[in-house]
Amino acid sequence: MNGHAVLRMPRTIHYGPGSFEKVGSEVALKGKKALIISDEVMNKLGNVNACQTYLKKENMAYAVYLGVASEPTDDYVAEALSLFEKEKCDVVVSLGGGSCIDTAKAVCVLATNGGYIGDYMGGKKLANVEPIPHVAIPTTAGTGSEATDATVITNTKNDVKMMIKQPAFMPVTAIVDPMLSRSSPKHVTAATGVDALSHAIEAYISRLAHPLTDMMALSAMKRITENIMTAFENGEDIAAREEMALGALQAGIAFSNASVCLVHGMSRPIGALFHVPHGYSNAMLLPAVLEFSKGAAIERLADLGRIFSADAKNLTDEKAADLAVSSVKALCLKLRIPNLQEWGIDKVEFDDAIGKMAKDAVASGSPANNPRIPSLKEIEALYGVCYSYAFASESKLK
Repeated sequence: MNGHAVLRMPRTIHYGPGSFEKVGSEVALKGKKALIISDEVMNKLGNVNACQTYLKKENMAYAVYLGVASEPTDDYVAEALSLFEKEKCDVVVSLGGGSCIDTAKAVCVLATNGGYIGDYMGGKKLANVEPIPHVAIPTTAGTGSEATDATVITNTKNDVKMMIKQPAFMPVTAIVDPMLSRSSPKHVTAATGVDALSHAIEAYISRLAHPLTDMMALSAMKRITENIMTAFENGEDIAAREEMALGALQAGIAFSNASVCLVHGMSRPIGALFHVPHGYSNAMLLPAVLEFSKGAAIERLADLGRIFSADAKNLTDEKAADLAVSSVKALCLKLRIPNLQEWGIDKVEFDDAIGKMAKDAVASGSPANNPRIPSLKEIEALYGVCYSYAFASESKLK
């Protein structure tokens, strides 16, 4: 660690089965009318109606925006902000995956600070005015967005995923109820689970890691690796769902403060250009990027190897780091994570986009946090490797 460290997180975190019921009392402390930002899936599952019921119990007025239909875009932000202003709301509740939460973060900042969300990218515009209070309620154990001060919004004009990080984007309250993730289909449990694992791993190997983020990242890696297969195979296993929800929350706190690395830098352009959900694109890249980075992160990846297997305690750091990479590959195979080719991305279109994706990855700043900082050419080569990457094969990456 160089210099002083900072740890930021929501002011209040409610965690555990049944904590969803606290949304009404939390919102009542912060305003008089809430905008619920969610999506049609949450609406059909009855979660939006449950949220409304909890708000009504506290005599809270509300409006509902269900327009989030994919990875968050500047169009969703503009629509939700317009409804927020039209309905004269003064507090925001996000209910859903990272797309709903990230959209809500942008609305809360723009409602008091103004401008276009892209203005805040790279700190060009600072959110100096207190944002609208935001109560974030995740329904997947994955993104950790409920505990981060960053939002990722796609600029629909240039197909760039804008990673925007400032303290003002941190939700004031997070409500993490593992019961809400029971409805996640197996493929969503797999993708969001590996997404959370990638957050924890990248926070731990990041050049910006420090002891407080290490504590969160190590705990998250242990919880996720020990419970992800159970949650995947039996979504009704509440104990596994609880551990995954807590692991995702801890991973979110860890990477929000230690930053992410090369996986995320490469992942965002894939999502922007080929509309691959963020959890999947992270999972598709994680094993190959760990192979690339291993030589510069032996001791840290050795810790991960020893989390995967108690038998690794007697291995050398080099062997334990190898075990970490092979275990991540095996996990992705068991969880049926596809590579980019299997996802259905056209090879010619992908190859044509590699140059732009590599430049956008570097511009995001995340690759500079990686233990092995890649050149532009190395990122381009990694994209080529990841297109048809075989999770079951032995590594030939150097």
